[in-house]
Amino acid sequence: MAPAIEAKNLVKNYVTWERKGFIKRTRKIVQALRGVSFTVEKGEVFGLLGPNGAGKTTTVKIITTLLLPDDGEARVLGYDVVSEAEKVREVIGVTLSVEKGFFWKLTGRENLKYFGMLRGLKGSYLNERIEYVLGLVGLKELGAADKLYEEYSLGMKARLALARALLHDPPVLILDEPTIGLDPASARTIRELLVKLARSGDKTVLITTHNMFEAELICDHVAIIDKGKIIAYGTVEELKRKAADRVSLELIVSIPKNMLNGLEEKIVALTGLREVALEAIESGRTRIRIVARPGEEEYVIEKMLEWLYSNNMKVHQVRIKEPSLEDVFIILTKGGSRGG
Repeated sequence: MAPAIEAKNLVKNYVTWERKGFIKRTRKIVQALRGVSFTVEKGEVFGLLGPNGAGKTTTVKIITTLLLPDDGEARVLGYDVVSEAEKVREVIGVTLSVEKGFFWKLTGRENLKYFGMLRGLKGSYLNERIEYVLGLVGLKELGAADKLYEEYSLGMKARLALARALLHDPPVLILDEPTIGLDPASARTIRELLVKLARSGDKTVLITTHNMFEAELICDHVAIIDKGKIIAYGTVEELKRKAADRVSLELIVSIPKNMLNGLEEKIVALTGLREVALEAIESGRTRIRIVARPGEEEYVIEKMLEWLYSNNMKVHQVRIKEPSLEDVFIILTKGGSRGG
């Protein structure tokens, strides 16, 4: 039985022009993908993870037939994305942006009817599918099905984008950053729905994200891509074992806005550790995560607290945690390890 998605040695190069002086330009080849390979099995949630510019969106565009690879091949349910592009488009539902492509002066329901008709759906079946997906993504419950799209919040737009991807009942969903920018409640709704769809047995879901917390919550397998290459692949637990010789220090801190710029670099200089991540959370607080080796915890915490208090920052919580997928991501994409 063919896997849901299969990528083999995908290569994609872009030609750009680099300025040399005021007028002169030189031709430059940018390697977006350098032999990307992975497999997504039917009925799973698969995460393609990586920092901005790593090659996630380029990979997705090739799999969804929007870009031609320079080399390698990709298949969806056994259909080749180049020679059988029409077949691929029939079996995939795609979201490349939660905001783009809708008509602002139409309601959510009217937008879905338009895109359903483009898909060849019509009559009572189209109306039934519209009612079903509006209910599935929660737009009916929110009373937003018949609101104009221009009145939608970002969370509503994300739900409508997912509804559009589901409208023709495709067996494979390919979603590029489906929760980016969403409030926690909306992001949770989308995540729970994706897991529900995959667990039902008739949907396979591929998402791209750089939200490691999200990937750890919902993904069965993940691949980490960096600089156009897959640098790690496996289950979440398999990848977390790559950080078994690390500990994660987490501090929740209130930081003045004027101190946020360059904060990561300051922490790296202070602690001597490169694996640092910052995340804005509720109430204006920031989560600081530092990956250290066993035995370094006390020294790093002491240095951090001394520096934070000397700069009049309020510390709400300090924790030492087991390695997470985010720790693995930081280690691999910042050069802490290139194994796997």
